[in-house]
Amino acid sequence: MNRRNLIKNTLFSTAALASVSSIAFAQQCLILKTPKQPEGPFYPVIDQVDKDADLIHVTGKKDTAKGEIVIIKGVLTDQNCNPVGGALVEIWQACASGKYNHPSDPNTAPMDPDFQYWGKSVTDEKGQYQFRTIKPGSYPAGDGWIRPPHVHFKISALGYIELITQMYFNGDSLNSKDLILQRLKTNDQKKVIVDFISNTQAPHPVGQFDIQIEKI
Repeated sequence: MNRRNLIKNTLFSTAALASVSSIAFAQQCLILKTPKQPEGPFYPVIDQVDKDADLIHVTGKKDTAKGEIVIIKGVLTDQNCNPVGGALVEIWQACASGKYNHPSDPNTAPMDPDFQYWGKSVTDEKGQYQFRTIKPGSYPAGDGWIRPPHVHFKISALGYIELITQMYFNGDSLNSKDLILQRLKTNDQKKVIVDFISNTQAPHPVGQFDIQIEKI
């Protein structure tokens, strides 16, 4: 084989491998697609002065929210696994007693005046976001049905389809009985159930919840 043919075949092989790798990468990204979940009836309707990413402290209050403090962090990407910066990530949830800060919540559990309930974070150029919050309490959602601890997410960014989903805590016994979570296929359930890990690098258990949204 002469030098010209050798170079030609090498370039062809490299291009073919790159094409295969690109296809495999795209397929992997499709597998990572975050499933949608219902918004639920308790999206905040009462405005808050404090809507930052630290939900365990409320502006003007000296005490810390009740409950187990956790860190939720993750990376937001598009369907090609590219990071999405400048996106708004909202979370809202019940406090440790299972009560939402919402006028339509029928739960008689007490509210926590030191918990923020609703927070916002904007992703950085690497698509990263982070919240400090507490593990929410479970609460009755109907006859014989108790919702497991979960956090609601709404992600919006210019040029992308808004995504609403929910995040669950791995190991909670109520997950397997939840009528909303169980609507998802097994593989999709794994994408929204998060391990919270304690280590010496962080003062609280950390859960990594990576999210994927689609371009319009």
